[in-house]
Amino acid sequence: MDKKLTLKLNQEIIERAKEYASNKKMSLSRIVEAYLQSLTSNDDTAEFEISPFVKSISTGTEIPANLDYKKEYSDYLNEKYK
Repeated sequence: MDKKLTLKLNQEIIERAKEYASNKKMSLSRIVEAYLQSLTSNDDTAEFEISPFVKSISTGTEIPANLDYKKEYSDYLNEKYK
């Protein structure tokens, strides 16, 4: 059963994705569905292969809600340029 999903995305990304979908002769909905299927599937029967880079950024690691990213970045730079 198909259900409707609303997403908020950057307008430029939407336009590029629509152009990509058109070039592939697929609907944008179908591409998103196939991508999500490949991320959540435990087998290798995905409709198209997701690049190793994209797979590497989908680690499932949770970022703490109270993370002070400015402090973390500052600490990183201080350590790097000691």
